[in-house]
Amino acid sequence: MLTFADNNGNYMGKDEVFKKEIEKVSDFKFGSNVAGVFDDMVSRSVPFYGEMQRMVAELAATYAKEGTDVYDLGCSTGTTLIGMDALVSKDVQFVGVDDSMEMLDKCRSKLNELNIMRRCELRCADLNKGVKIQNASVVVLCLTMQFIRPLHREKLLKTIYDGLNNGGVLIVVEKILAEDSRFNRDFIEYYYDLKRRNHYSELEISQKREALENVLIPYKLSENIALIRDKGFAHCEVFFKWYNFAGFVAVKK
Repeated sequence: MLTFADNNGNYMGKDEVFKKEIEKVSDFKFGSNVAGVFDDMVSRSVPFYGEMQRMVAELAATYAKEGTDVYDLGCSTGTTLIGMDALVSKDVQFVGVDDSMEMLDKCRSKLNELNIMRRCELRCADLNKGVKIQNASVVVLCLTMQFIRPLHREKLLKTIYDGLNNGGVLIVVEKILAEDSRFNRDFIEYYYDLKRRNHYSELEISQKREALENVLIPYKLSENIALIRDKGFAHCEVFFKWYNFAGFVAVKK
């Protein structure tokens, strides 16, 4: 597998999952073939990914309280956990949750390589089936809720709300739909232009789009915020927006 260094000097596999033509494209899965190249995949596929991670870490550091837990739901290879570790008090425990053991293995490896000493629990769990959250000051859903089946999103948000302490926050980064459908086609094309600039071929773009079609189901920003407010969050503020990607933070009173 080809490897190269990111801006921090860390070596990661190059994403070539969809480089060759696939006779029948199956639904996207976060298995071993994705885990090994995931860091490259998101850095080339998500606009301003590094900046969004920095913003999430800053927000988490502001609201994390000593003696509480910070949850990263859909923690994948641990990039968000690592970013938060640099800014959040060491008296805060991290809990990373993902339904892919391959992603958690990669996450654990990265945490060990960086010699991160904080108390950090990694759990393998399917968020569609529920998750235990308690004594939380911060819960992060970074590019995660879009992969939760719509039928289960309200229940997950209710679980998060109930598990957050008063004054705690939910930080969300999501791929979204335009509020007015006439802009969707333009925004998607601008997004594919970004992928082309990051050296993805037309075949890679089309095959990944097909693989994600029944797996990644985005909502409008307004729909996401309405869901969050419906579960009891008092305030919700957008902190990032780029065409069909957004970050927003909500506070529990």
